[in-house]
Amino acid sequence: MLRDEQFGFRPRHSTSLQFARLVERITRNFGERRLTGAVFKDVAKAYDTVWIEGLLYNLTVLNFPSYVVHFISSYLRGRAFEASFLTATSSRRGMRAGVAEGGLISPVLFSLYVNDMPKPSHHVELAFYATIRPS
Repeated sequence: MLRDEQFGFRPRHSTSLQFARLVERITRNFGERRLTGAVFKDVAKAYDTVWIEGLLYNLTVLNFPSYVVHFISSYLRGRAFEASFLTATSSRRGMRAGVAEGGLISPVLFSLYVNDMPKPSHHVELAFYATIRPS
């Protein structure tokens, strides 16, 4: 269901295997005297920026059963947060985007959210991976 370039949280697609794959490609190109460039992008706060409606749309396009889409929708919608410092607490605010960074299912949801990224042109490779950051 996830594209082949997506590593992390999948059998035979660990994040360390993705790095090994990149090192192998760069080493091979260097040995063949081919020009090689790389762009590494750490999407800071990526889980916070997930457009919930877009994620639910992707799940529908990927033919997830409607009860699963509904369950994930109820998990993501209607969430709120508040901040506390010493004895002061902010007012409760609604969350309009994002998946819980510490949630066990969040890396999979994020991977499904970016799953429809356009395919690259010839001679360009994508290498995605998702991890859980320690809290």
